[in-house]
Amino acid sequence: MPQPISSIRNLGPASEAAFARAGIHSAEEVQALGADAAYARLLQAGERPHFIGYYVLVMALQGRPWNDCKGAEKETLRRRFDALKASAGGGRSELEAALDAIGVIERRKPR
Repeated sequence: MPQPISSIRNLGPASEAAFARAGIHSAEEVQALGADAAYARLLQAGERPHFIGYYVLVMALQGRPWNDCKGAEKETLRRRFDALKASAGGGRSELEAALDAIGVIERRKPR
């Protein structure tokens, strides 16, 4: 029987709901995808990018406390997060990205 996403350390009901909106419904699916692919799916589903959310997911999949990473490791995670965010269009839907590209909607300020 599949385990709920909230069975992964650091991930609770809000994470479970966000993953469900992205079509991911079990801890096993998140683990199989890995942090980067799972987070990319969240962004593609319209979740707003947030470095701490990404950071918590990475630590969770390693079985570590959410605040365990520091220094160079955290800087590396920040670069990976920025790359994911850029490849997902900053967390905007395709329609929002297209409207932004033609100047119809205001640009979101980077976080």
